[in-house]
Amino acid sequence: MKAVSVEEAVAMIPNGASVMVGGFMGIGTPERLLNELVRQRKSELSIISNDAAVPGRGVGKLFDASLVSTLTTSHIGLNPNVQKQMMANKVAVGLVPQGTLVERIRAGGCGLGGVLTPTGVGTMVEDGKRQIDVDGKHYLLETALRADFALVHAFLADYLGNLSYALTARNFNPVMAMAADIVIVTAENIVPVGVITPDHVVTPAPLVDYLVVNG
Repeated sequence: MKAVSVEEAVAMIPNGASVMVGGFMGIGTPERLLNELVRQRKSELSIISNDAAVPGRGVGKLFDASLVSTLTTSHIGLNPNVQKQMMANKVAVGLVPQGTLVERIRAGGCGLGGVLTPTGVGTMVEDGKRQIDVDGKHYLLETALRADFALVHAFLADYLGNLSYALTARNFNPVMAMAADIVIVTAENIVPVGVITPDHVVTPAPLVDYLVVNG
C-alpha cells in the first residue's frame, strides 16, 4: 500500500477505464476522488456502482460533467441527468437487480465465473442469458464483474491499509475492494496500526493499493 495525494491517485486512471465506485445513494462514496475525476476531466468512463445518486452528489457529479460512457447499476430513478443521457444514447445503462449486482461483484472478487440466480426468470431480464436447471428449478447465469479500478471510502484506515466501514458504507465498498485490479481508498480517519482491532478489519491491507492522504 502506498500513500498518495488525491491528484496522484486520479492521475493513474486513464480515459476509458472501468471504475467501480463504492457507496449507497451517495453514502460511503469517495467524494474527493469523484471531485478530482471531474477536475481532471477523465472521460469515457465505464462506471459500476449501486446507483446513480443524484445531481451534484456521489457518482452524479460524473454525469453532471458528461464523463461516463457506460453505467452498470441497479437504480437511476433519482438522477434525471442519467435518464436524459440514456434516452439520448449518450450513456449506455445496464440495469441489474441490486442483489444480483452485488453478487456479480462478489463473484469477480472471489475468482468465480458468475452466479446462478432465479431473479429475472420469466422476464425480459433473461433475454440473451444462459439458463441452467438445478433440481428442476430454473436459474440465470449472471457473469462476474470486475473493473480496472475500485474507488472505496472507509470510516477508518490504518497506516498499512486495513479498513473499517460505518453503516451503509459497508454495503458495496468491501466487495468492490476485492473485484478490481487497483484499489484506491479515501478514509474519514487514518489511524496508527493497532487502533482497528483485528476483528473489526473488514478489508485487509493486502487488498489496498493506494490510500489517499488527508488534506
